[in-house]
Amino acid sequence: MGTHATHIVWDWNGTLFHDTEAVMGATNAAFAELGLPPITLDRYRELYCVPIPKFYERLLGRLPTDAEWLVMDEAFHRHYAVHRPACGLAEGAEALLESWQLAGRSQSILSMYGHDELMPLVRDFGIASRFLRVDGRTGPSGGGKSEYMVRHLAALAAGPSGAARPDGAGRTDPARGEAARIDPARTVVIGDAVDDAVAARHAGAHAVLYTGGSHSRSSLAAAGVPVVDTLAEAVEAAKEIAA
Repeated sequence: MGTHATHIVWDWNGTLFHDTEAVMGATNAAFAELGLPPITLDRYRELYCVPIPKFYERLLGRLPTDAEWLVMDEAFHRHYAVHRPACGLAEGAEALLESWQLAGRSQSILSMYGHDELMPLVRDFGIASRFLRVDGRTGPSGGGKSEYMVRHLAALAAGPSGAARPDGAGRTDPARGEAARIDPARTVVIGDAVDDAVAARHAGAHAVLYTGGSHSRSSLAAAGVPVVDTLAEAVEAAKEIAA
């Protein structure tokens, strides 16, 4: 692999992990607890944004109080945990991850899903060996990804960390490529939310947005980056962007 070859940072929820049904089930179950009417997927995709309290402001017409936000957040995650086991990887994701790695390219995951929940999921799907690094959220939920992205790319450039390797390994093997060769300018973030593009720009990377998750195509188009309908198209766009 050449110096500064293209690196992909994958989002997890709504991108590699097709959990739309779980998100909607959890959202509407939480809304029912709070006495709110259910929301359709189309409306969810039109209104969704981060920080998440702003999403609730769009729904309610006002920002939730701190106490209301805590109740909403806890209810959502509780119901999501019930629905999540029925979900799987997005169509074609496993083959794309394999082919990208076998071509000598590198990839990683950065998610705002809780780190301690994310790592076992990646292992259980049998894809842990595909990634240089996997990072999930370690702070409060509901916020944006920008600072996490900066830290993620810096950690990749600094070298592998056993704490962030889902297979528990302590260093990068030749098949994975060398973490130190990763350059933000040759990195493409693939995600399903405008926040993925914002985080990529903040860290000096590129982005491709995928319509299979949390946003409508029109919402994603506002980010000013390529928008695609399949993960295969996202990978092809990544090759062109960072060539």
